[in-house]
Amino acid sequence: MRLTRRRFVQASAIAAASSMAPFPSLIGRAEAQEASHGLSLFGDLKYGADFAHFDYVDPTAPKGGTLHLATVDTYSTVNPFTLKGQSAAGAGLPFESLLEGSADEADAAYGLIAEGVALAPDRRSVRFLLRPEARWHDDTPITARDVAFSFEILTTEGHPAYANQLAGVDRVETAGDRDVTFHLADPDNRKLPLIVGGMSVVSEAYFKDRGFGETTMEPPLGSGHYRVAKVDPGRSITYERVADYWGAGLPLNVGRFNFDTVVYDYYRDRTVLVEALKAGEYDLHEEFTSKVWATQYDIPAVEEGWLVKDVLKDNTPSGVQAFFFNTRLTKFQDRRVREALAYAFDFEWLNKNQFYGLYDRMASYFENSELAARGLPSEAELALLEPHRGAVPEEVFTAEFVPPATDGSGNNRRNLRAARALLEEAGWVTRERALVNEATGEPMTVEFLYFEPTFERIYAAYARSLERLGVGVTLRLVDGAQYEERLKTHDFEITTIRFVFSLSPGIELSSYFACATVDQVGSFNIPGIKDPVVDALIAAVAAATDRESLIAAARALDRVLLWGHYMVPQWYKGAHHLVYWNKFDRPAVKPRYARGIIDTWWVDGEKDDALRAYREGTA
Repeated sequence: MRLTRRRFVQASAIAAASSMAPFPSLIGRAEAQEASHGLSLFGDLKYGADFAHFDYVDPTAPKGGTLHLATVDTYSTVNPFTLKGQSAAGAGLPFESLLEGSADEADAAYGLIAEGVALAPDRRSVRFLLRPEARWHDDTPITARDVAFSFEILTTEGHPAYANQLAGVDRVETAGDRDVTFHLADPDNRKLPLIVGGMSVVSEAYFKDRGFGETTMEPPLGSGHYRVAKVDPGRSITYERVADYWGAGLPLNVGRFNFDTVVYDYYRDRTVLVEALKAGEYDLHEEFTSKVWATQYDIPAVEEGWLVKDVLKDNTPSGVQAFFFNTRLTKFQDRRVREALAYAFDFEWLNKNQFYGLYDRMASYFENSELAARGLPSEAELALLEPHRGAVPEEVFTAEFVPPATDGSGNNRRNLRAARALLEEAGWVTRERALVNEATGEPMTVEFLYFEPTFERIYAAYARSLERLGVGVTLRLVDGAQYEERLKTHDFEITTIRFVFSLSPGIELSSYFACATVDQVGSFNIPGIKDPVVDALIAAVAAATDRESLIAAARALDRVLLWGHYMVPQWYKGAHHLVYWNKFDRPAVKPRYARGIIDTWWVDGEKDDALRAYREGTA
C-alpha cells in the first residue's frame, strides 16, 4: 500500500543534469524551466548535483551471494500492478521510476530513469528528461512514450490506488523519445509531482498486447537491478541481479543492491516459518510477534552467535494498526457503538501477559512521527478545524484522544460499564444476557476476519470481553486469497489492518479515507469512511506549502479520524526486531528512514564460509 521506486551514471552525466541547467529543448523560451537532478517537496535537496553516493551506503560493498527471505501464504501473480490475485513478494523489484527517494530525507527524490526534472513556476506541469542510456532488460531504450503509456495503463487497468493518487494529472505530453511533460490540474496538490516521479514505468511494447490487469506467472519485462529468474507458485520466487544493468554506475545506485540473488520462500503460517529459519532454510526474518521474540529463539545457534537477534531503530511513522470496523454495515454506523466496543479491548492486560511488555499503545494514524496529534489543537490546527465545528465531534476541539486503558489486572469492569452506557445511549440493551437493539430486537453480533492463526490469541481475549457485554462473537479464519478478496469487496465486519504512511503524506491519503473510495472495489478505505470534513483536511495536507503547514494539517486530520472511532487502536514499537544468520555485513550508517536490508547490506564471504562450515559440522 505504498508507491515507492528506484535508481543515476558517471560524473559527466550528473554535470549534464546540473541543478541550474535548462532542458535543451527549453532553451530560448521566454520562461525556460530550470532542470534539476532531483525534486523536493519543501526546501533544498540534501544531495547536490555532484554527489558520489548516498551517505548510508558503503561504496566499496562487494557484489555476490544470496539473500534468502520468507513469507506466509501464497501468490497468484508476478504482476505487482493489478487488483486481481495476490502479487508475489518482491514483485516490484524489476521495475523503476523516473525519480527515486533517498532513505535519509523525508520529502525528496533524485533522477533515476530521468536525468533532469523541471517543475513549472505555476506548478501546473512537471517535465522530465530521460537518460539516453536507460534500458529495458531486453536492451531496448526506455522512451517518453513508455512513460506516457505507463500513466495511461496504470490509471485505467491497474490497481485503483493508481487512479486515485494520479487523479490530478490532466494530460501527458511527449516530445521525442526523451522528453515527457505531465500537465497538472491542481497546483495546490504539492506532492503530485513527486507522486508522478515515483510512478512505476512499464514497457509499452511488452504490455500493449498483454492483459495488464490480469494475473500472470510470466515474468514481466522490467528495467531495474533485478529480474524474475524462477517462478515456483505456492513455494517460492527467485530474483537475479541483472549483470549488465544499465544504471549500475549512477551515484544513487553506488553501494546498493549487492546480492546476486534474492529468494522468497512461502510457508503455511508464521509458526512453520520461524521453525524453518531456525533450521537454516532461509537467512533473515523480521519478528513481529512479541511472544516468539521473547521465547522461541533460546537456542544454541543464538547463544553462539551464528543466529543473530538484532534491533534496529525505526524512525519512520508506524502508521496505524487496529481493529477496523466496516462502517458500511448498519450496526457500526453509530459512532457511540464503535466507541463502546473499543472500551472492551484490554491492551494493558495483553501487553503484560502476552506481549512481554514490548509494545506501546497506538494512539494516532501517524504514530511514531511528528504528524501524530498530541495534547489540544494548536492555533494552526484550529484554523483548519474551526470551519467544521458542528460537523465533527466536539472532542476534536476539547480533548486529546487517549485510548481507554486498564490497570492490566484483567479486571475491565470500569471500562465495560462505560461501554454499556454508550450502547444504551445508542439504543442497545441487554436482554437475557444478550445485547440487542431495543427498537428491532436484532442481536449484536460481530465477526473477526483474519488469515493468520497467530492472531487468534488476541482475538480470543478481545472476544471474551465483548461477550461480557452480551455481544455474540465469531472468529473467522480464512486463507490468504479469500481474505484479500473479501477485503477488496468489503465483505467483512471487523479485521486487523496496518496502514503506514510516508513522512510527508499527500493526496495518496484519499485512497484510504476519501468519500470517493468508499464503494470502490479494492479500495484501501477499509473502514468505509465517508466524511466531507476528512476530504477537506486531506486537501489541506496535499496543499501544504511548508513543513509546519503539513504537520498542522496532518494533526488536524488525525484528530478527526481518531474521534470518529473507526477503529480500535492496537499497538506499535519504534524498532525492527530482526533475526538473521550471521553471513551479512552492512554500512556503518543505517538509512534513517529504512531498514536498508535488500538495499544496502551484502554477503560477507568469510562469514558465509564460516557459517557453511558450522552447518556442516566442520567449524
